[in-house]
Amino acid sequence: MTAHYALLVAGVDEAGRGPLAGPVTAAAVVLNPQRRVNGLRDSKQLRPRRREILAQRIRGRALAWSIAWADPHEIDTLNIFQASLLAMRRAMQGLRLDPARVEIDGRHTVLPADWCCDVEAVVRGDQRRRAISAASILAKVHRDSVMEGLHEIYPQYGFDQHKGYATPAHLRALQCHGPSAVHRRSFAPVRLALGKSS
Repeated sequence: MTAHYALLVAGVDEAGRGPLAGPVTAAAVVLNPQRRVNGLRDSKQLRPRRREILAQRIRGRALAWSIAWADPHEIDTLNIFQASLLAMRRAMQGLRLDPARVEIDGRHTVLPADWCCDVEAVVRGDQRRRAISAASILAKVHRDSVMEGLHEIYPQYGFDQHKGYATPAHLRALQCHGPSAVHRRSFAPVRLALGKSS
């Protein structure tokens, strides 16, 4: 790692812990101080089109970025908390450079054991740290794209509208059609629908 990189910070965040279907997605971003991206904030505070514009700018201007995920089977096997940490570790391991410092949204540090750098868990980090905000945006935009792709395979669930969250329309579809292969069977509404469909 060069001296230029020694001062750089990676932000890490995840998207999709709450939905009943699809992956939990994480991103890690090392912003370039020389190519600032304005307007960064928690992805949940941004309209979808604005998130997409910012995601494109982040990917084009960041020194490094990585997106990773844990799939529904891993979520059911590990539980959603552990699967979220796994996705964030994978995102960190996907970076093409090693930052000197890592800031992670939340209360838990998730670095791989062989990483040697400072790490800080930042509560509400997606609102307080620019690199975490950038990671939040990339993770959310990528996950939404995945769910729109899954809508093409499973149009009866309306994933393009609710992205897998437990909306009334999604719950009605679960009751009518039963769970798909991408539903999280460890989540109570899905277990209930699975019991009714068996």
